[in-house]
Amino acid sequence: MTKVGWIGLGAMGGPMAVVLAEAGHEVAAFDVAEGRAQSLAVPGLVPAATAKEAVAEADVVALMVATPAQADAVLFGADELAAALRPGTVVLLMATVGPAAVVSLAERLAPFDVDLVDAPVSGGTKRAATGELLMMVSGSERALAAVRPLLDAMASSAPVVGSAVGDGQKVKLVNQLLCGVHIAAAGEALAFAEALGLDPKETWEVLRSGAAASFMFDDRGSRMVDPENTEVRSALDIFVKDMGLVVEAARDSTYPAPLAAAAEQLYLSGRRAGLGRRDDSSVIEVLRGLQH
Repeated sequence: MTKVGWIGLGAMGGPMAVVLAEAGHEVAAFDVAEGRAQSLAVPGLVPAATAKEAVAEADVVALMVATPAQADAVLFGADELAAALRPGTVVLLMATVGPAAVVSLAERLAPFDVDLVDAPVSGGTKRAATGELLMMVSGSERALAAVRPLLDAMASSAPVVGSAVGDGQKVKLVNQLLCGVHIAAAGEALAFAEALGLDPKETWEVLRSGAAASFMFDDRGSRMVDPENTEVRSALDIFVKDMGLVVEAARDSTYPAPLAAAAEQLYLSGRRAGLGRRDDSSVIEVLRGLQH
């Protein structure tokens, strides 16, 4: 059993923390949203009143926040959480924050004798709840050994993609480039079908099993052609952030990423149109608008 201090109980973080508790780990959980930890209470998951309380006895501090700024604020903000951690504690960062941010966090944790494991996740809320995520993991051998039981509980696949912190983030950005472009392409294709006078749902049904199929075309496409769907499984704002990180990392590497850059513009247009908190499949609304 590992004692886990868990910070961040959103759409992904909440079910992941529950999975750990159900796997027999002792989880003290905190979220800035009042009452969220209490609503998730299961045997083994104890709500904490503050972030410091959550990590006080932790072997591993798990961060599932949304942005680089949030990760920085948790560890080095007003609460000075990093300084409160016991020497030898491991921080397990599972958010997508980009290579530069995670390397900076690891360097600033080192003086406290705290290691960081870089383990961004992919798979969505359903897989988070069943412990079937993909996690792209990097870090030192000692730190990886400490978190391996947690990774095995939360993920069906958690390969070590490098020994250097930041390698996990790099693989995740490749993943997000593909996901973001595929969603945008699905939206463009189905909006194109409409522009041609086709029924988009019938077109989607025909194409979803052909050579042009992809997970994103099947999954997001089903929501794009369902006018009754209002469920938010992954907010468009997440891809505003993630495609921004992709484009930033590409620029830092002097690598042209024209498809990623074009997709980023579509997600930014979606946010500007007020779609940021809607499901990312709503990017089709931007593409429908471009027809006029």
